[in-house]
Amino acid sequence: MEFVNGAHKTEYGVLPDITVCAPGRFHLIGEHSWFFRDKTLSMAVNLPVYVAVSRREDSSLHFYFPQLNERKKTSLTSLKFKKEDRWANAVKAIIYGFVSGGATLQGLSFTIYSDILPSAGFGITTAIKIGTALAVNAVLSLSFSEPQLLQVIERGNKLFLNTGNFLADNFSALYSKKGTLLLTDHSKGRCENIPVDFNEHVVMLTDARVPRISTWDKDVMIEAGNALILGELKEKKINAHGGWSYSADTTEINETLSVVSEDMRRRLLCIMYEHNNVLLALDGIAKKNFGMFARAVNRSHESMRDLYEISCPEIDWILKRVGELEPNLEDVRNPVTCGRITGKGFGRCLYTIIRKDDVETFKKYLKDYERIFGFHPLTYPVLPADGAHIIKN
Repeated sequence: MEFVNGAHKTEYGVLPDITVCAPGRFHLIGEHSWFFRDKTLSMAVNLPVYVAVSRREDSSLHFYFPQLNERKKTSLTSLKFKKEDRWANAVKAIIYGFVSGGATLQGLSFTIYSDILPSAGFGITTAIKIGTALAVNAVLSLSFSEPQLLQVIERGNKLFLNTGNFLADNFSALYSKKGTLLLTDHSKGRCENIPVDFNEHVVMLTDARVPRISTWDKDVMIEAGNALILGELKEKKINAHGGWSYSADTTEINETLSVVSEDMRRRLLCIMYEHNNVLLALDGIAKKNFGMFARAVNRSHESMRDLYEISCPEIDWILKRVGELEPNLEDVRNPVTCGRITGKGFGRCLYTIIRKDDVETFKKYLKDYERIFGFHPLTYPVLPADGAHIIKN
């Protein structure tokens, strides 16, 4: 906070009126199945983003990111998306979300502070948006409720950034609590906090630094026909979390998916498996059975690698080394470690949950990874964190 306040005062000559802290996050399982109204299990983490704001006397909007030593500016009357503005577009999108909904704003000065740059993933861009929405709402006394702020973010995403609105991203940044994972149910448009105890383990979030090179267009998944196909395979189940699961009848599955190409069949199967893996992970958490939870995570990565095809050799190499940390490689039905690619895929990020005694060995593996592949990975031990909140200056 001292650095954020100091940077803001140095840049603008005044201390911020409001500072918001918003968490980074990653999705454990299910981030690619939102379109099919399935479930996503996420963790907000203690990689904070700070959004500091002060009022101006004019209608100008100024943006400062000290870690990048970058400055951007515009005005309320000339809000436009500019590719070169990169991180500042996230702030401008929220401003647009307010004004396009009829809110009256004034000029504002912003300082964005984050040790993790938005390009890495880890939910940093979402944290900037959520932090901006809370900060503008507070500094201008707009009195928007949290659901109304989510509508502001949705307008900014759709109308300014021309991107989808991902509930699991927004919910994780806003509603998460320490000591919990967040389950987003896309069919109901709501979330719930799931208490979790990883005290015997360490959660390591790693940027493998592998450039993302898409090998297929994920937009082909977002077609009404695909949603209708999977809808036919959903079954009501009272004892399942959320009240439903996908059919386990192999004949029914094969017949239903026979109308699509082989590539699409594999990817739709992956969506089905993802939902089942979320349910298995939740069951493991409820029963305090880490082996069951870890099995769900490892299965999910296998699906991402083999069926959804968004992993890469570098990330697979790291996760194979993690698998070698198992004390009994002949019997891994109840693993003590787990890991998975996370985020957009086709490179960049993964997470691992390993025993505390294995942390140094894991770091050694990362040194071997750098020597073999030439990418310098960045890894962070993380804990479940609270959602976005205002910090009194």
